[in-house]
Amino acid sequence: MKELIVDYLPFVFTKQSLSESVEGVKLRVRGILQRAEQKNQNGRIYPFDVLQREAKKYEENFVNQKRAMGELDHPDSGVVNLKNVSHNVLKMWWEGKDLMGEVEILTTPSGNILQELLRCGITLGISSRGMGTVKQIGENTVEVKDDFELIAFDFVSNPSTVGAFMHTAGNINESVKSDGVVTLAVRKWDNVETIIRDILSEVK
Repeated sequence: MKELIVDYLPFVFTKQSLSESVEGVKLRVRGILQRAEQKNQNGRIYPFDVLQREAKKYEENFVNQKRAMGELDHPDSGVVNLKNVSHNVLKMWWEGKDLMGEVEILTTPSGNILQELLRCGITLGISSRGMGTVKQIGENTVEVKDDFELIAFDFVSNPSTVGAFMHTAGNINESVKSDGVVTLAVRKWDNVETIIRDILSEVK
């Protein structure tokens, strides 16, 4: 019987991978969505052929149809809850055994929280969510079986994989020059609760 399989992997990016249009196009980030053939902190290994197959299906059925949505914090569910959607995966590609992605942050309530956290340099992670079974292949090691189905990628605050975070050096602000160039500046922010409280008060 298939069970929910959730794994956290690095989504490391730099300030240069944050992009935003002067005309107000949503914030975008690029980074690693998932890794194949490498044991993670949950003791799981994703075979390359399985992950490649699911990435292709996800791209065809979700990314290309602009409905590759994910949530801010992952639920224990095999369904994406629309009221919690914060982002949409725009495209995916492979770099070796790393599945890369470009993610657009939406202007939903959850997306606004995610966007502000990213701008303020808060350390976040990315979580893959899917359904499937695993088989034991060694001590403390299991392999995801061929029946795995990819559901979504979610942003989370406490990845189980060491170093499975996306982060910047500090808060990122944009200033638009006369030539239309968006300039990034960095400053510190030391109160996550204040950020979330301010955003929620604006949403209300």
